[in-house]
Amino acid sequence: MTFRAPNRLFRFPWLAVACVTALVAASHAVRAEGDDRAAANAEVAIARADSRSPANAHARLPARRAQAGVGALPLDAQVAWLQRAAQRGDLEALDDAQLIALFSSLDPLTVPRYIAAGPNGYPSYEFTMRRRERIRGHWPAKPDHMLVRLSHDPLRIYAKWLPDGAHAGQEVLYDEQRRSDELYGHLGGLLSAVSIWTSIDGLLARAQSRHRVTDLGTEYIARLFLSEGERLAQAGDVQAPQIGVETDDGVRVVTFTYTAPAGFYASRETLGLDLRHPWFSVARSYGSDGRLFEDVVFEHIEPKTFDALTFDPHNPDYRF
Repeated sequence: MTFRAPNRLFRFPWLAVACVTALVAASHAVRAEGDDRAAANAEVAIARADSRSPANAHARLPARRAQAGVGALPLDAQVAWLQRAAQRGDLEALDDAQLIALFSSLDPLTVPRYIAAGPNGYPSYEFTMRRRERIRGHWPAKPDHMLVRLSHDPLRIYAKWLPDGAHAGQEVLYDEQRRSDELYGHLGGLLSAVSIWTSIDGLLARAQSRHRVTDLGTEYIARLFLSEGERLAQAGDVQAPQIGVETDDGVRVVTFTYTAPAGFYASRETLGLDLRHPWFSVARSYGSDGRLFEDVVFEHIEPKTFDALTFDPHNPDYRF
């Protein structure tokens, strides 16, 4: 269609300018109104699967706005959204009710896929943790409070039991390259003067834990979660977990509680997902009698680069 200006506009230039100005202003107003509508509907528009990259398109949405639609996405897109939301801190920004609603809407396989994609720790890191285990029927009154330094490729570990926890003063060292089947350590208190090499599966090493020293770290819990989940899936037991939110020792997590038949690691397991990373910061395991037999909380995790002295018993800061 061709627009023809009335002849009188050209006879009165000021009128032409006024009309053009009015048309431009009206155009801007319409465009602004359209932008408002687009912003209001951005969540719906972006959530629609782009044939080229549906997962990444939805992953750009802020968690507070997009959470309601995530559960409708395909599995791969849910995992991609979760990865982005965690990395940007969007999950941390949600309140408890929003977190529960979000994770309740996801496919039961989304969290396992998210954990499997990793990483479930750092190549080299230091962490503090609180840990209690029921050993030979005894539940300790006080948890171990531990400082752990861990490096991969090769696996090397230094662990120290801190003064405010059980077994205070103990230290152990493990170096996969040096002796893959032994650890070096000493007890606390009066016995701290004697350091010995002992098997990682020996009575001394297992006196306080059902685990090897090599099970320390966030990676072990992720591996156990995935392997137990695979066994449940093979048995045809893919279940939606009970979901909650809690704060343990200052660590806020989304919790997933699973049940399992006899023969699994635990009859009931509660795992607390870190809100920024694909690993679990809390793990609680219950036996068939309903009693808690293991309680682990990773309080603080920090990537670090260690020098040669970190895993050397001659380090002057250690008491080997």
